[in-house]
Amino acid sequence: MPTLVAKPTPIQVPGNKLVEEYIGRVNSGERAVSIAHMHSPSGWSEPGQQPDFDEFTVVLRGSLRVESRDGVLDVHAGQAVIARRGEWVRYSTPGAEGAEYIAVCLPAFGPDTVHRDA
Repeated sequence: MPTLVAKPTPIQVPGNKLVEEYIGRVNSGERAVSIAHMHSPSGWSEPGQQPDFDEFTVVLRGSLRVESRDGVLDVHAGQAVIARRGEWVRYSTPGAEGAEYIAVCLPAFGPDTVHRDA
């Protein structure tokens, strides 16, 4: 029988971004994939990271800035970005309206697998 996920679990992250995990290690015990709804206010940024997972991000509203060692991408509503495991990235929302986006991580996100900069 399919499993109902009745509600997400908020996950604490650096800054004042709201992360609502629907599927993943924290909310459903799923280790293969995580799916989270992100709400990032204007001016939000987090430390760089070099995660042990691929991250597929679809921007629903606003604009998400993605920095890598190769340059900077501004990903706007209706666009997506893929960050590969082991690649250093830093996410931020410098625009006036912030961003709302869905992030899918393979395998699932975990605080021990994101490897944020000190």
